[in-house]
Amino acid sequence: MEKVALAEAFGLFEETWSPRLAGELNGQAVKLAKADGEFVWHSHADADELFFVHSGRLRIEFREADNVVLEEGELTVVPRGTDHRPVAEPEAEILLFEPTETRNTGDVETDETVTDVERLD
Repeated sequence: MEKVALAEAFGLFEETWSPRLAGELNGQAVKLAKADGEFVWHSHADADELFFVHSGRLRIEFREADNVVLEEGELTVVPRGTDHRPVAEPEAEILLFEPTETRNTGDVETDETVTDVERLD
């Protein structure tokens, strides 16, 4: 059992849109990511995805629903199969809760796709 100090954990990496594994429970991963600018449109066919904003602001755009703007301390759940695109302007620090095997770009393969999520040390 280890604790994670979020401020310290976010200070361990600089890359944006490249999640780091902070913990796992019941087949779910808690991932930390820095977000800056627009990410790719994608969906996750078999997984809901929870976004929690630790700092900054994150807008989640949807093709078939109103956008959701998250401020520090707010969260939303994107239902499985929903096309979405996270946008951070300015930079945001976010936590993601999703099944461990969930790829950051979901059903899309891009240069930003992370297949092996690095664990925080």
